[in-house]
Amino acid sequence: MEILENPGYTVPVQPPARDGVRWLRGRVPRFAEGPVHARRRALAERMLGALDAAALRRPGAPVANLAEALGLPRSAAADVALVASCYQPHQCVTAAADEAVARLVAAAGGRWDEETAVRLGLLVQAHDAVRAAMAGREPPVPTTRRIAPDGSEVVVDLAARPFGAGRHACPARAQAGALVDGARLFRRMHDGPEPLVLPNAWDVASAMALVRAGFAAVGTTSLGVAAAHGLPDAAGRTRSETRELASRLVALPVPITVDIEYGLGADPAELASELAVLGVAGINVEDGRPGGLAPAAEQAHLVRAVKDAAPELFVNARVDTYWRHEAREETRRRADRYVGAGADGVFVPGLRDSALIGALARDLPVPLNLLSQLPLRQLRDLGVRRVSTGSLLFRAALKATAETAESVRAGDSVTGLPTYDEVAARTLDEPPGPLAGIETENPR
Repeated sequence: MEILENPGYTVPVQPPARDGVRWLRGRVPRFAEGPVHARRRALAERMLGALDAAALRRPGAPVANLAEALGLPRSAAADVALVASCYQPHQCVTAAADEAVARLVAAAGGRWDEETAVRLGLLVQAHDAVRAAMAGREPPVPTTRRIAPDGSEVVVDLAARPFGAGRHACPARAQAGALVDGARLFRRMHDGPEPLVLPNAWDVASAMALVRAGFAAVGTTSLGVAAAHGLPDAAGRTRSETRELASRLVALPVPITVDIEYGLGADPAELASELAVLGVAGINVEDGRPGGLAPAAEQAHLVRAVKDAAPELFVNARVDTYWRHEAREETRRRADRYVGAGADGVFVPGLRDSALIGALARDLPVPLNLLSQLPLRQLRDLGVRRVSTGSLLFRAALKATAETAESVRAGDSVTGLPTYDEVAARTLDEPPGPLAGIETENPR
């Protein structure tokens, strides 16, 4: 680390420019030295010091969380990614990245000044580092570059000092940790002494009821979302409805995971990226198709594309061999293949075979998720780490609705329900406070 602490070895100082990526390079502390660097670094440290660590620890895309904390829209994360691909001086600048800088400046208030540049620089530098950390690469930034006294360029290995050293050491260690903690929160919920019981909601009211009941995370049910809108399930026709629901559920104080079928009629990787930016913590992506099971190789490619597009998402790969009653002998092979492609969990709805459940839970290197079709205690003892209710709650609500109406028609009294005022008071303006979680029965 002598090079990083030696003032004779300087960063590749960037000259000023009028706009685009070169303007950004020329205005950030990362590519400056001397008093200019000290001034810009102090500005960055003031910005970082004003951030709320709790806001950074939200699930979903870490860069979107940081953008929001810095006063930019969460959607700025997409432009940050474009700029990050060209940010280093040895990288070629593209017209798309220059245009992205212009949009980011506009989103930050429209001033092409040093303060704006420093703000955007924090986002860009967070992008690659946090995504690398989420993908398990250590150190997240493997090398940095310095100009030696003789003018030659030196590549410095950061394996021993992942946050650097000396005057250019990363000032955002605590903030980076908070961002990664938030993105990993939902994963950690699968590692507790009891299985994560994940109830599935179909609208804001049902999700809020589950949060108030003490569940630590909430999923969506594709059947419930589709049926509530008068649309067929598993037909790729509910992308807008699912995205709209997700955009509202992320205001709740628990991680949200979304059932996206096999893409809801969209590119699954693109949809996954959109949901991560919204603040979604995870997704289910299934290998069932209207005509049968997708080829395992094709589905593995889809899982890999989704994981590459949104490494912060918990990608739960659904194996539909038991749900569709076909190719059950492929269950283990498909699960292994999806895990090899990057899946964070495996979901086998319809599976009730205790021997296979135990083998999968024991041998898979990721959490096994099942529907609540067997008693929770039995699933726990078999090693299942996540238990979903699927469409059960939605179907139970339909039954209760019809039965309550029949009671009114029969002249019977209906008691034990929430009052009008209690339900009316439950809005996303004042979402329920933090919680704990546990207990439940059936995909979608």
